[in-house]
Amino acid sequence: MINTGDHSELKHHFASDNYAGICAEAWQAMAEANSGLASSYGDDRWTAQACEKIREVFETDCEVFFVFNGTAANSLALASLCQSYHSIVCHEMAHIETDECGASEFFSNGTKVLLVPGDNGKINLDAVEHTITKRSDIHYPKARALSITQATELGTLYSVEELQAIGELAKRFDLRVHMDGARFANAVAALSVTPKEISWQAGVDVLTFGGTKNGFAVGEAVVFFNKQLAYEFDYRCKQAGQLASKMRFLTAPWIGMLESGAWLRNAAHANSCARLLANEIKKIPQVRIMFESQANSVFLEMAPDALERLRARGWHFYTFIGSGGARFMCSWDTKVEEVANLVADIKAVV
Repeated sequence: MINTGDHSELKHHFASDNYAGICAEAWQAMAEANSGLASSYGDDRWTAQACEKIREVFETDCEVFFVFNGTAANSLALASLCQSYHSIVCHEMAHIETDECGASEFFSNGTKVLLVPGDNGKINLDAVEHTITKRSDIHYPKARALSITQATELGTLYSVEELQAIGELAKRFDLRVHMDGARFANAVAALSVTPKEISWQAGVDVLTFGGTKNGFAVGEAVVFFNKQLAYEFDYRCKQAGQLASKMRFLTAPWIGMLESGAWLRNAAHANSCARLLANEIKKIPQVRIMFESQANSVFLEMAPDALERLRARGWHFYTFIGSGGARFMCSWDTKVEEVANLVADIKAVV
């Protein structure tokens, strides 16, 4: 057996919202589904009910599929929007560019990802227009999809008005809009809007609706508001190894989370803890908050030796995400006292 060392002193509370366990509502829903026999591969009552619950949440008829993780959700959704000679336009810090190992290109048989800049993790529309219009000859990959992230990789949010502007640009240039919604629940809770306002009503064609970061054990939903784009998507899921044989355990948590409202409560709690952390950090002059904390993350800039001292005190956090600095991510399971302990140690090390 490999000795990985004693990690009992490590404090992982703010490293990632993926570190949190399964919330009670998701766990109970899985336990209730674990009774007797059920048809496999999604031909069960839990999967059908989960699809209906998602349609109710978005107040529209849509096609819904379930996959294991966000990389599969994003890459398969984008592949359904494009041919191999097309291109996908996204922010230079988008998760599909920085953290998915080229999956969008792989599953789309080579669709090229084109990067655009933009402040605070949000695409600049002038840059998008320049990228898709600078060439129209057959030698250049034709822009077909525009991918945006809500909440962004930097913890910021697109407002309803910003999303509407994106939707209008996409319509003008015949682009299909994909939204990476790994933290979509956080965006809904923070903006105090209905899900439809920041999805299909703003021009989003397909949304990857995150569950894992919201308290699920595993699983994301791929929601096609433009149902024509979902043609044979079930075959994509099967070929990519994303069709769960015991699908009820992937879909039952959606019923419990949506019926109980836990998906929004969890997101609101995580957002609230991030606000608390940001407000306390603002009182420390040696530390700078790099981006407005609008969802459930806080990016901090402090001296490198202070970061090392913070790690020496057992805190685990990432510095490779976004534009440098240190990212502290709150989850549904974050405790107020954990925020207080982190703030106290940051004060001590600076």
